[in-house]
Amino acid sequence: MYIAITRDIQVTALPDFLHEQSDPANDRFVWSYTIEIANLGKERVQLLSRHWIIIDAYGRKEEVKGPGVVGEQPVLEPGETFRYASGCPLTTPSGLMKGSYTMITPHGETFDIEVPAFSLDSPLSKPTLN
Repeated sequence: MYIAITRDIQVTALPDFLHEQSDPANDRFVWSYTIEIANLGKERVQLLSRHWIIIDAYGRKEEVKGPGVVGEQPVLEPGETFRYASGCPLTTPSGLMKGSYTMITPHGETFDIEVPAFSLDSPLSKPTLN
């Protein structure tokens, strides 16, 4: 589990390698990940957009930007959480994801919150010392 807190908004990420959807012989490795966004603050916020950075084992980087998450732009009252699941395919047996969400307050103030960097590791990746 990976956690980041920005301006009283906690983002938790939990990745999971999907054996059944992966095909190592054809360089296809697939993960699901569950994200939970918790409003720990005292002000309502809404998620407007996402920005993902996905890096494979060779350092190749892909960026994904767009409105909302899984087709939604959830509003979180103080104390509320929003949870969703999505997926990520790579051509390497490991990688990482990180990113941010742009939020807005009822007063029109926008700010970015951190999505913690999380490892995409499969049982097929070779451990390395860094």
